[in-house]
Amino acid sequence: MSAPSGVPVPSAPPSYEETTGINVNYPHPYPVPEHGQKPDGKGMSPPPYMGQPAPVNNPVTVQTVYVQQPVVFYDRPVQMCCPSCNQMIVTRLSYDSGALTWLSCGGLCLLGCIAGCCLIPFCVDALKDVDHTCPKCGALIGSYKRL
Repeated sequence: MSAPSGVPVPSAPPSYEETTGINVNYPHPYPVPEHGQKPDGKGMSPPPYMGQPAPVNNPVTVQTVYVQQPVVFYDRPVQMCCPSCNQMIVTRLSYDSGALTWLSCGGLCLLGCIAGCCLIPFCVDALKDVDHTCPKCGALIGSYKRL
């Protein structure tokens, strides 16, 4: 097959820019290497900085904040910083009759200990609730409930 004598034969297909309609005269966002430059970027100037000016070295103020972990109170003294007077203390314990004391008393009554033996739980600190107080300012810091 031969081409007609009046129709020119194209030598190469159109470029990508020509087929997609991209304006080839539009400036590229990044520098394009000129003829004779290596495409690895050496010898090219970096793109201009288009942001805010470089920050001035100002002194940085650092504030240290201490966050106290929540304290879990049991039937033993706790060393901590008192939230009321801000002193390092070991809590003072005081025992109060609570639900476990009264239930123990009622259970002993049901078993037949009516003659005064049912009052024994009121003498045993291991059956009472515990209040933690500050020895310096006297503030109630926390409580431990047995039930």
